[in-house]
This record gives sequence, structure tokens and C-alpha cells, in this order.
Amino acid sequence: MSLSPTDARQQLALDVQGLGALRASAKQNSPQALKESAKQFEAMFLNMMLKSMRQATVSDGLTDSQDSQLYTSMFDQQISQSMAQRGMGLADMLLRQLSTQQLAPQAQAQAQAQAQAQAVTPALVSQQQSQAPSPAVAERSLAPRASQPGAGVNPVNPDAAPKRLASDPVQQFRATMGAHADEAARLTGLPASFILGQAALESGWGRRQISAADGTPSYNLFGIKASAGWKGRVVEVATTEYVQGVPQKTVARFRAYDSHADAFRDYAALLLNSPRYERVLSQGQTVAGFAQGLQKAGYATDPAYAVKLARVIQRASSA
Repeated sequence: MSLSPTDARQQLALDVQGLGALRASAKQNSPQALKESAKQFEAMFLNMMLKSMRQATVSDGLTDSQDSQLYTSMFDQQISQSMAQRGMGLADMLLRQLSTQQLAPQAQAQAQAQAQAQAVTPALVSQQQSQAPSPAVAERSLAPRASQPGAGVNPVNPDAAPKRLASDPVQQFRATMGAHADEAARLTGLPASFILGQAALESGWGRRQISAADGTPSYNLFGIKASAGWKGRVVEVATTEYVQGVPQKTVARFRAYDSHADAFRDYAALLLNSPRYERVLSQGQTVAGFAQGLQKAGYATDPAYAVKLARVIQRASSA
């Protein structure tokens, strides 16, 4: 049952416990109920002051009794109620505080609604872009089918070889780095697909190659760090290292080369000259043996490195 502000003001003059009913009414976000709540709090504060003053006053034993104390208490309640209705400043301060607390959730909800509304447009654009065909797909859809006469023929030079309008990153990486992998395989005795797969894993199929701050490429496809004995160029970049299985961001120095061919040759020299990779060369004729051998030798700190490497090698071999 709700209590109107007028009833509450009349009741609280005699019964301060009725403040609970007014408090429940104030939760309905009524400005008038908040105002009356602040006034009743000020009345209770004034009543406590009067009560403390009465207790500090020396009582007259002839007129002092339980009945007189009761009526004095009721009188103090009514006086404090009347003083609070006129206002002493405390109620206004409480009203501002309560109004701020009520408006804060509304302002937060409004801000969230505006943020969601602003996010709708980019989300719809992203969805439309994801649903729309890529330029390569659109270009293929306009190209003649392979079964049609003249499909893929250059209209300017019919004798020229057909052009591929879109390249698979795996096929493109194999076409670009295949010869270098063959040379490294000849030097190490490892299958070329294994070497090519590790270069693909470390560089994201050539799309995440290590570069200097000014964009200069390092041609480091294998993520080989620059140790103290390295005499060539270096590149410092942020990388992720695993410490006791927990990934941590750090800045490391990596070797830089003049070409991808140099990177493959240095990779082969690293495996041939470092004692830690002897088992990799002797037991690396299977995908599992090669991948697990590199992880056990400490080539990478990622605890799942062998699993990831084996998966990429299989993809590189089947493409």
C-alpha cells in the first residue's frame, strides 16, 4: 500500500517509523516523494538535536515524570516537523543527492542506447560487406566459363597464357617460395614440404612477415632471432613468448636478410650447424617427427607449436 506525501507528513509528526512507508513511495521515482523524504529526514535530525539538548538539561525533580517526558518528546517531534517544513538547508542538500542518484542510471542507460545506435551503422556495413561478393569473386562471376569457347583467353594476344584472376594464398606461397624450399631441402636432407610448411606457419603464408618500424622487410620467414653471434642486420619487433605455458608480450631482435633466398639458406645453416637440431635432421622424415623434434629442441616456446606445424605442413602438402 503506497503512502501519499501529504499523509506521510501528517503521520510522521507523531510516528517517525512511518518513514519506511515514505521511503517505499520514494522508490517510485516521484519527485514529490523524494522532496518529502528529504524533509522528514531533516525533521528526524532536528528531533535528535532537541532530544540531546533535553538530556543535557538539568531536570526539575518536582515536575519531571514519565508522563511529562512523553509529552515533551511528542512536542519536540512536532517542533522538529514544523522546522523541517520551513527548511534549514539539509533537506535541499539531500534532495539534490537523491535526484543525482536516480538520474545516473537513466543517463547511463541513455548513453548505452546512443552507443548501440552508433554501432548499428558500422555493423550493418560490415554485414553487407561480408555478404557482398569480394572483388575477386565478382570479377570471376563476370569472366567466361571454362567450358565456353575462348574462356580465359587474352583478347589482345590470344596466344598469351591465361591469367588467374584470383590466387589462393597457399598456391601463391608455394609458387613464390617453392624453389627456395627445394634448395634448403637439398642442403638439409629434409622434405621440401616440411621446410615450406614451417615458413608458412612462421610468416602466415607470407602475409605476416617481420618488418622494421619504417616498413623495410626483413625477409625473415622462419622467425629466427638474432643471437649474440649474429653479425647481420636486425629488426626489433613485438612478439609473443610463452613462459611456463603463459603467453607474454615482449620485444625481441630478429635477423634481417637481403632476400627470401638468403632466409632459406640461413635456416638450413642453422639446422646443420646447431647441435640442438641434430635429431631433427636424423628423425625428421615424418611430419610428426619433424614437428615434435623442433619443439623439443626449443625452436619455439609455444606449447602447441608441433601440432600447429604438423597441420600447416599437411595443408601445404595437399594444396
